[in-house]
Amino acid sequence: MATIAPNPAAASQRYNRNRRSQLAIWWQEIDRTTLVLVLILMAIGAVAVAAGSPASARRLSTSAERLSQLHFFYLHMRWQIIGLIAMFWASTLTKDNARRFGILLGGAMLVALVLVPLVGSEVNGAKRWLRFGISLQPSEFLKCGFPILLAWILSWRARDPNIPVVGLCFGLMGLLGALLMLQPDFGSTMLFSGAFLVLILLSGIELKRIGMFFGAGIAGLVLMYFTYDNGRNRIDNFLFGGTAFDQVDLAQRTILNGGWTGLGFWMGTRKLALPEAHTDYIFSVIGEEFGLLACMIIVILYLAILTRVILRLVEEEDLFTVLAASGFAAQFGGQAFINILVNLQLFPSKGMTLPLISYGGSSTVAMCLSMGLLLAVTRRNPFIKREKFSLRAIGESQ
Repeated sequence: MATIAPNPAAASQRYNRNRRSQLAIWWQEIDRTTLVLVLILMAIGAVAVAAGSPASARRLSTSAERLSQLHFFYLHMRWQIIGLIAMFWASTLTKDNARRFGILLGGAMLVALVLVPLVGSEVNGAKRWLRFGISLQPSEFLKCGFPILLAWILSWRARDPNIPVVGLCFGLMGLLGALLMLQPDFGSTMLFSGAFLVLILLSGIELKRIGMFFGAGIAGLVLMYFTYDNGRNRIDNFLFGGTAFDQVDLAQRTILNGGWTGLGFWMGTRKLALPEAHTDYIFSVIGEEFGLLACMIIVILYLAILTRVILRLVEEEDLFTVLAASGFAAQFGGQAFINILVNLQLFPSKGMTLPLISYGGSSTVAMCLSMGLLLAVTRRNPFIKREKFSLRAIGESQ
C-alpha cells in the first residue's frame, strides 16, 4: 500500500494560517485602548529618560570613566524592548494560563524574598537584590504575581464560603510585609498593602476585619518610625521641613522652574542637582523641560488607564478577573501617584519609580509584564453582547 509523503509546504501554510488566526483572535479580545495608552506612556518615558540622562550621567561620571550624555537613554531603550516583548507575550496568554503563570511567579518571588536577607546584595543600606550572574529585585517581579495569587485565593469563596480565605490572605500579607521590611523596603510594603486592601474590600470582607487591618497598619507605621532611621528621617523632613538640599525640595523647585510650557529639551538647569533625575525624580525633569502642561497630560494618561480598566470590569461576572485586574490597577495607579506626589512635595520620599516612564532594568520589565498580564486577564470575546456602561443607570439604581 502506497504512503503519501508529507508536504512541508502545505504544513507550513497550515501553521501560518493558524498563527494568523490566533493573532486575529488576540487582537479582537484584548483591550486595545489600554494597550495604546501604555505604549504612549512608554514613548513619553523614552523622551523623558533622554532628557534626564545627561544629569545622571554627569553625576555618576568619574575621572576614570566618563559616561555618555545619553548613557541611560541607550540602556533604557534596551530594557524597553525586552519589556515590550514580555508585555506582548503575556497578553497572548489565555486567562487560565495567565492565572497559572501569575501563581507560579508570585510563589517563586516569595521564595526569592526569603533568600534576599540571607544572600542578597546591599546597595545604599538596603538589601533588595539577588545577583546570580544578573541582578534581580524580587519585589519588582512580585508585582506581576501578587494580584493574581491573591485574587486566586479570594475567589475560592465563590466555590466554598467555608474556606478561610481571609485568614490565608492576612497571613500572606503579614509574611510579605515582614520580608519586605527586613530589607528594608517600606515603599513596597505600602504599595502591596494598598493593593491588598483594594482586593479584600472588593471580595466583601467584614468591616470588623477591615478595622483590624487598619489597626495593624497603624501599629506597623509606629514601629517603623521608631526602628527604621531612614523612614523616620523622611517622615520628619516631610512633616517639619528639611534643608534646601533635600531631595523632595530640589524636586519641587525643579518641576516649578519650567513654568507651564517648560524651558525646552536639554535646557533644564535645576535637574543637574537632582540625585536620581532619570528614575525617582523624572517627573520633575519633565516639568522643568516640557512644562506643567506636559505633567498634566501624564496624569490624565494614568487616570485614563485606571478608568478604562474600571469600565472594562463593570459588566464582568468572573470574580477572579475583577479581583486580579483591580489589583494590577491599584498597584499601577498607587505607584504612579505616590511618585508624582513625592515630586510635588506632598508625600514623603519613597524611592519609587514612575511606571512605564522612569529608567529601570527589572522595574521596567516587571511593569511591562504586569500590564501584559492585565491585558490577558481582561481578554473578552467581542461578539458576546453585554449591556453598555451608563452613568444614568448607576444614578437610577441608587
